[in-house]
Amino acid sequence: MNRQPITDASSADDEAEFARRLCALTLEQKVRLLTGADFWSLHPEPAVGLRRLVLSDGPAGVRGELWDERSPSANVPSPTALAATWDEPLVERLGGLLAHEARGKGVDVLLAPTVNLHRTPYGGRHFECFSEDPLLTARVGVAYVRGVQGGGVAATVKHFVGNDSETQRMTLDARIGERALRELYLAPFERIVGEGGVWAVMAAYNGVNGYSMTESPLLREILHDDWDFDGLVMSDWFAARTTEPSARAALDLVMPGPIGPWGDALVAAVRKGKVDESLVDDKVLRLLRLAARVGALSDISATTQPPHHDAASVAARLRETAAAGFVLARNEGAQLPLDRASLTRVAVLGPNAAVARTLGGGSATVFPSYAVSPLDGIRAALGDDVEVTHAIGVTPQTRVPAAALTHLRHPDGSGPGVEVSFLSEDGTLLGSERRTGGAYTWMGSYGPGVPTGQVARVRARTVVRATVAGRYAIGGSGIGRFRLSVAGAEVFDVRLQLPPGADLVEGLMTPPQRLHTVELAEGEETEIVLTHDIVSSDEALGDAVTMFQLNVQPPHGSDDEEIERAVALAREAEVAVVVVGTTEEVESEGFDRDNLALPGRQDELVRRIAEANPRTVVVVNSGAPVLLPWADEVAAVLLAWFPGQEFGNALADVLLGIAEPGGRLPTTWPVSEHGLPATEPIDGVLAYDEGLFIGYRGDGRTGYQPPRYAFGHGLGYTTWDYVSIDVPGELPPGAELAVEVRIRNSGTRHGKEVVQVYAGRSGGDVERPLRWLAGFAAVEAAPGEEVVATVTVDARAFEHWDTESGAWATESGTFTLQAGPSSTTLPLTADVTVSRP
Repeated sequence: MNRQPITDASSADDEAEFARRLCALTLEQKVRLLTGADFWSLHPEPAVGLRRLVLSDGPAGVRGELWDERSPSANVPSPTALAATWDEPLVERLGGLLAHEARGKGVDVLLAPTVNLHRTPYGGRHFECFSEDPLLTARVGVAYVRGVQGGGVAATVKHFVGNDSETQRMTLDARIGERALRELYLAPFERIVGEGGVWAVMAAYNGVNGYSMTESPLLREILHDDWDFDGLVMSDWFAARTTEPSARAALDLVMPGPIGPWGDALVAAVRKGKVDESLVDDKVLRLLRLAARVGALSDISATTQPPHHDAASVAARLRETAAAGFVLARNEGAQLPLDRASLTRVAVLGPNAAVARTLGGGSATVFPSYAVSPLDGIRAALGDDVEVTHAIGVTPQTRVPAAALTHLRHPDGSGPGVEVSFLSEDGTLLGSERRTGGAYTWMGSYGPGVPTGQVARVRARTVVRATVAGRYAIGGSGIGRFRLSVAGAEVFDVRLQLPPGADLVEGLMTPPQRLHTVELAEGEETEIVLTHDIVSSDEALGDAVTMFQLNVQPPHGSDDEEIERAVALAREAEVAVVVVGTTEEVESEGFDRDNLALPGRQDELVRRIAEANPRTVVVVNSGAPVLLPWADEVAAVLLAWFPGQEFGNALADVLLGIAEPGGRLPTTWPVSEHGLPATEPIDGVLAYDEGLFIGYRGDGRTGYQPPRYAFGHGLGYTTWDYVSIDVPGELPPGAELAVEVRIRNSGTRHGKEVVQVYAGRSGGDVERPLRWLAGFAAVEAAPGEEVVATVTVDARAFEHWDTESGAWATESGTFTLQAGPSSTTLPLTADVTVSRP
């Protein structure tokens, strides 16, 4: 039989072929397909020509089936950084790059994008989501999905729905009003399903309005009945906890496997008439449809193939994208861009200057083959004729990091690295690996040839070499029993446990540590052996996950000493670039944030440097908002997010004006923590009491505090005049509206502007925010040039969810449209009359 491609929307012939193959399966074979074969793959089934399908995280790159440095991935900018570009074509091109990466790793299904909203900046996975606004989230998400699926790889929109915080995320019940649920939290999913044509949806851990999402009637009522979704719904990992309720819901795939609540229990439920076999058949058909789309069914080709990228084009795409997401929040006196010709000495300071955060923790973790730090990028761009000095200033981490390769040598003397061995209970060697890092994760398997059920302990053996003289902190992190020997002598034997009440995932992301201090001379070496007993690991993990770290902290000065050194270097330089940010201890999957302050003494560091050098540029390296109490005391503030592996090169491009900072804020940047929505459930319930009024939509409400930087805000390297707005006076029912906004480049450089249009309605009978984003468009212009931005506003922008009829409705009357560069700077206004259909 000739292989025939399947179109995105399956034809009647395609569906008939899937049904024919379904008939070849027994009930047991069908049910077997509906739980993963292991942590990252699905069962093959030769009877229907189905090969093994592979799934992979994630939001910051395609990790593949290994969670370590042996399978390097392109580390793309974090989703918040992507949304900050407000650039759909750019995001779609990046999606194509991800499809290329996925195919190179044998991945069929990418577990991204995450489109939960930035309900509150306390949300632990804020960096993994796009925006606080449903329209911006939806449009960026559609572009992302089109790019990925345009390369023949399935995208998975997640987490459906209400997974907007991490505290008690497995069990909390999010109580969300019907209007907020439809108008805010479901809106991105709706557009990505309908317009984006996404092939898979992931059901969240949490519950919504009384139902766990893997059992929720919303899966069928909304995805199937309202939106005609023909793709597959999978559980988040370990989120499916029941047999019959989840099987009767529109959940199609339980992950991971082979354990889970379906299997034999589901077969028995069908035999007893408790679950209709037609439901099982529908799930299998959806799985076959997905398999056909990605080319996993014999005799049916994938929809498309990904574009080709070599290493140079990957680097160029990541560099361009990172710069496009940088938000220049402040530029007093036009200090940026820097004039390279006038520079002789630049101080690059701060804890994130030499070792920056390029990505967030948890599911977004990938292992790039390289990462360019701000220090390295600036040095490379300025060359040898400009002196670039550096000091860390402060150490905000309270934890010792995983050991860096610079301090590790293989015990056999063959080069840098660690020997990792898998041992049985009686000490028999079952297998080994040569590793080049200190963080270790195995999910469901220890690799080919290693009998997983027989592994009782894992041993990491290396030689630590001192790069400078001083006291080295050496130890281990994880859950369970750990033993450390130094130079042949055991220095501790401990059982590390989670604090009472801590979430298991929090324990995996920031595990407890035990350390031992060793005094070493420069160049001195000492053998280290860290042994972790698998059988002593937390019972909740079972054999599914083994994670631990070998930790090494080299000597460093006290904060007082390092601050003084940084201040002295700033005083001697023409420009001080200070790179501050969050740490994995305060911003990661697995837990929400306790506060929004920069950790440690970073605020003090910035203030001291700004006092010493008025030309201080602060680069904020965080995935989500942090408080900036010194913002008005520095020359410039550049918000860099987690910008991926090309961070340093992109930063140098922007600082020197080679590239314009293209970003606009996708989320409100608060001035304080007053009035922000909470993430802590009360008696298991998290009430979304703010309703429709999250982020900038809360403007005008009692207790609303004006932000430090508004939603949509971002400066470029030129200035713009908003000249006029042209809007048709009346909008026919259900029609789109073309809003023409004329602007002039009033500066001296070519530039790009994101023109934003907000809708509002005063005096109506329906409660609404003062304004909400209705559309946006980007335009470019030369100095002195006038251009017209045509902003398309959908009919949905004027609709609301009518809770009485359970349908979308339009309140007829006059709506006001405002245009400008942010949600609080809107110089142009026009009215439009909207009629009820």
